[in-house]
Amino acid sequence: MPRVVLLGSSPGPDAASGQSAPPAALTLPALPGCPTVIGKLHGQLASLDPAPVTIARSGDAAAYRGFPGTLVETSDLAADLRAVAEAAERATENLLILPANSLIHDELIYQITKSKRGALALITKEPREEDENGDAIVPDVPIDEAQPEIGDRTLEGLPVRARAAKSRVISVGSAYHAVTRPNAVLLGPLHLHVRHAPTLAEAARELAEMAHLFGPEDDLLQLLVLGLVRRGVSVGIRGRRDLFYRRVATQAEAEQFVAEMSAFDEDRARLNNAVKGADGFFTTYFVSTYSRFIARWAARRGLTPNQVTLISIALGVASALCFATGARAGMVAGGILIYFAFVFDCVDGQVARYARKFGVLGAWLDATFDRFKEYVVFAGLAVGAAVSGVGDVWTLALIALGAQSIKHLLDFSFGAANRRKPPSPLPGIPLSISPDTPLRAALEERKVARSGGTIRSLLKMWSKAGKYRAMHWARKMIVFPIGERFAVIAIAGAFFDARVTFLTLIIWGGVGAAYSLTGRLMRSLA
Repeated sequence: MPRVVLLGSSPGPDAASGQSAPPAALTLPALPGCPTVIGKLHGQLASLDPAPVTIARSGDAAAYRGFPGTLVETSDLAADLRAVAEAAERATENLLILPANSLIHDELIYQITKSKRGALALITKEPREEDENGDAIVPDVPIDEAQPEIGDRTLEGLPVRARAAKSRVISVGSAYHAVTRPNAVLLGPLHLHVRHAPTLAEAARELAEMAHLFGPEDDLLQLLVLGLVRRGVSVGIRGRRDLFYRRVATQAEAEQFVAEMSAFDEDRARLNNAVKGADGFFTTYFVSTYSRFIARWAARRGLTPNQVTLISIALGVASALCFATGARAGMVAGGILIYFAFVFDCVDGQVARYARKFGVLGAWLDATFDRFKEYVVFAGLAVGAAVSGVGDVWTLALIALGAQSIKHLLDFSFGAANRRKPPSPLPGIPLSISPDTPLRAALEERKVARSGGTIRSLLKMWSKAGKYRAMHWARKMIVFPIGERFAVIAIAGAFFDARVTFLTLIIWGGVGAAYSLTGRLMRSLA
């Protein structure tokens, strides 16, 4: 579970709101119990950290008293930064840092905190024309003339400006630090892996010494991200997409934002997020389009992921028994059953993600019995072929089984090797330097150095080809993922016979293995 740090002294765009009380103390009368913004946020975060650290100015501290956790009273921006540094130094878990006046969906908190990135920030990018690198094309204007609109409010001036590429923040601004061609706004929440906590603490202390260079409107969280980026930490980006996030500044905004928030279907977003985003073609279009609703139905009735896994296993064994009859009706029934065995194999993971019920046993059962279902169906097909007089296909069955086993071994070993590989460090520049030009130049040099060589050029060209939808799905299908394998077994088994099924598995599997092995060798050499 992450360690939560609430920034009650993070003014940013709220500095000019004229509030006599901190925005976090505003009430939300449209919600049951009429909670305050900070009260609602504490309720949402209780399962993550029952005793969060709250950093607030002494004049606003009264609004934060009475809530669980530690209240750190500060006097100015420098003290705020030192308080963050102390919280980071004491952290033994990942950190979730967010403004105390945040109005946010539970699902968005969950999605941010489950990220495996070393650092992740919630960002909105300006809807501008993109260049060939996927970056927004922004006119070269002085940074203090650009005003990105968020909702119905304009976030004034330079402190909330940033430059984001496809997957990470590459530059952040402040009253002192300039941003070349800004194209994004940091909205608020920051999730940080504990390994980067010492870096955050060092950057925060250095920024505290520079506090006299910042303006009263400079946002505390923005400065923290600035410190991380300038010290070479890769800060990933995440948009709001189908979920809600706003920072409340006035009572009118509190009421307006609650009304806007109620228009979002958070449960639907949670259900959609329960589906893997990188599945194959067959799974995406012929299973996940409706399996998510089975998952929600199962979760609401208390079914656990392991129970759904057992249903999938039972359907797989029943399919093998039907195939073993060798009769046409049995082959058709086997094809239907193996299809639904795969459907429930997808449902168990979706139930786990939707209901947030994860366990080591469940992960082991899912991975192990995926293989079991395939192999027991291979046996059923071979027995059915002998019974029906098709002939002895045990040799083909053993070749298919061996090829699939080798593929799983290669997949596992390559994944394990990549997990052990340390991430490539990013360049950084001192915080004392105002322009970000040296940082941008260092990033460009790194990009050029990493793009050299014939193999790297081929990989880059092949990667760019994936932006075309047909090529994207062709690349997904050629590797013969589990959805396509179960589809082949279901269709070829039901309409043809075991020999055709095994030959299709062997040929397609061989092509997929050759493609995967070639790609992995090239990436390893590069």
